[in-house]
Amino acid sequence: MNRNAVFFAALATATIGSLALVAPAVADDDASLDALVNAAKSERPITVYDSTGKIVEVAKNFSAKYGLKATGMKVSANSQLEMIIRETQSNNVQGDVVLITDAPAALAQLLPDKFVKNYLPADMITKIPKQFQNPLAISTNANVWAYNTEAYHKCPIANIWELTEPKWKGKVAIIDPLTKGNYTDWFNQLEAHGSDALAAAYKAHFGKSLETNEKSAAAAWIKALAQNAPLATDSDDRISEAVGAPGQKEPFIGLLSSAKFRDNKDKGYKLGICTTLDPWVGWNYIKLGLIATKSQSPNTAKLFIHYILTEEGIAPQMKDGKLPTNIEIKMPEDEPSGLMKVAEKLEAYDSSTGLDDFNRREEWQDFWRVNYSK
Repeated sequence: MNRNAVFFAALATATIGSLALVAPAVADDDASLDALVNAAKSERPITVYDSTGKIVEVAKNFSAKYGLKATGMKVSANSQLEMIIRETQSNNVQGDVVLITDAPAALAQLLPDKFVKNYLPADMITKIPKQFQNPLAISTNANVWAYNTEAYHKCPIANIWELTEPKWKGKVAIIDPLTKGNYTDWFNQLEAHGSDALAAAYKAHFGKSLETNEKSAAAAWIKALAQNAPLATDSDDRISEAVGAPGQKEPFIGLLSSAKFRDNKDKGYKLGICTTLDPWVGWNYIKLGLIATKSQSPNTAKLFIHYILTEEGIAPQMKDGKLPTNIEIKMPEDEPSGLMKVAEKLEAYDSSTGLDDFNRREEWQDFWRVNYSK
């Protein structure tokens, strides 16, 4: 069994209560690839929305393989939501396939109101773990704690609570939780599923049990981090530079997408994952693959969903550390971050609180805003 399969086997214990609200995946038992291709030939070209620029390459590869026209468009998750809703309401669908990392918003807004629909190819049922079928997740994406390997011979922190101490005041870089929903989702995931681990990490580091007036160990840690004046920015590019740029005497510790480790080759940066960090080296979230309900090219859209679930289809994104949900696909050996070596040390996204993640976003934003110190 490859590392990918082992990792997802570990995730299988996560509950999926919120997913029960989603209609079962559509699997066309009699719709072979040849049948889809033939049906798609009479349809108009499709457009695929994704939050990564790699979708342009993926769409071109798809077009070349099947002789069908697909255009990949990089669109942020927030913009995808607005565009999908408005396009459907105006009966002018432009985005036929939606690859979206904002799973809570899809669960709360897109699927219940039937702006999009779920589709799982029949031949993928045994390859995609059940927790990623309803709705269909094509990959898990990771944010990891990183350090500068030129300035430090190993990660300078061993426990996540160290980030709240005076030594690291003003020297931690993260995405501003007020600008990106999956960061407040992470806060909610920490409280719902990670508070015990955070409390244990506190005791391991400080030698005493956590005493707090906050309602959870997670809230106590988030508050302490916010009060330690982290650099809260709007892009992983700024975090990558703050952490990994060479020639620094006191570089930042940062939480950033595993995709940014390509900067080591492209920009000469010195990024390294904090592989021994307690209790987690980072966290992951899922990317859903959905079809616009009013798409005028449903067969081409289905064919694209099948394609993105294959090694050939997802390969350009695997180079950025995106872990496919198809357990038969192995990560490339030259993936820049080395994520697979620590994949089991990531805090895994638990969809059972997906709707709660969405509903509490404003609450967590307010909590961060009140406690944040510049």
